[in-house]
Amino acid sequence: ITACIMTPEGKEIQTFSTKTVFLLQLIDWIKEHNCTHVAMESTGVFWKPIVNLLEAESIEFLVVNAQHMKSVPGRKTDVKDAEWITKLLRHGLLKASYIPDRNQRELRELVRYRRSIIEERARQHNRIQKVLEGANIKLSSVISDIMGVSARDMLRAIAGGEDDPKKLANFARSTMKRKKDELELAFQGYVNPHQRLMIKTILTHIDFLGEQVEILDQEVAKRLTTFQEDVERLDSIPGIATRMAEQILAEIGTDIKNQFPSAANLCSWAGLVPGHNESAGKRKSSNMKKGNKYLKSALVEAAHSVRGSKNYLGAMYRRTASRKGKKRAAISVAHAMLRIAYYLLTRKEMYVALGEDYFDKQKQQSIVRYSVRRLENLGYNVTITESKVS
Repeated sequence: ITACIMTPEGKEIQTFSTKTVFLLQLIDWIKEHNCTHVAMESTGVFWKPIVNLLEAESIEFLVVNAQHMKSVPGRKTDVKDAEWITKLLRHGLLKASYIPDRNQRELRELVRYRRSIIEERARQHNRIQKVLEGANIKLSSVISDIMGVSARDMLRAIAGGEDDPKKLANFARSTMKRKKDELELAFQGYVNPHQRLMIKTILTHIDFLGEQVEILDQEVAKRLTTFQEDVERLDSIPGIATRMAEQILAEIGTDIKNQFPSAANLCSWAGLVPGHNESAGKRKSSNMKKGNKYLKSALVEAAHSVRGSKNYLGAMYRRTASRKGKKRAAISVAHAMLRIAYYLLTRKEMYVALGEDYFDKQKQQSIVRYSVRRLENLGYNVTITESKVS
């Protein structure tokens, strides 16, 4: 760590190792000079150990996005970097990044780790499907969810050495019993010993991951007990369930009004708005900035889940997808979801559905004119009369 302290008497630069013992020396050096404000670049996760120590000493700190400083010429060493940040801080030209308090940082780590475990479990589901395909077992062509209750019993039986298709099909439960004949055909394959071992190992791993997710679910719910109403407000939005609501709160925080002055500011911070790059009157690439990748990916996933729903968000997805494609439609719906979440949290309200025909009602007159003009162009005389609603 290269640090620069600037006082009326001059500047002093020192370099410290990143081990905690030497970081404590850095804090002592800052306190010796009666330094009240500290700024640093947000490089990966390397700012976190320093922030933890500064926070414990109640020293005001700014973690600054390095992107807007990296293009300044003439700074090719850590020493010059440290001097430049110090000068910017003295003149009040630095804008601090959003660094949540310790409780929210801990909640973020729990929620992000839970998401990574869920993604790993999904990868194991795909892996077990590959093993079955390699053994000529076509279970997925008959059962939509190969990790359902009936399918798990069948897979455990296969891992235990069972080969008889009829016995495997007899593990079917409830409505699955109607497909016994299809299941018998699907189980006619060639399962080798190493594939049985792989199926058994993967099932054990999936069960373990499921247990870990439950433990994290309980811990996250415990930490959000006082904000249960906010979770329910977000849960009322189509496409957002309890886990997704918890992730949104973990990323944006619970004191949203003070941190983000407007919904547009929140969407910009999350990276759900187009880039703005214009020079000499010419618009250049408008690719989105990175933003908060955890929040963005979660909202895009939720947006894809509402594509077939009969509500306002589903209608928005389909309208946008027909013109711009599914990826841009997902970004548009994710943007709308985050704006809705902002207003629900700041106004303390529940979501009220606008209906699938919201866009048609907004443009009712233009739709009527367009339809009449099309019919007249085809040679019809059109008379419009409003129906009486009883």
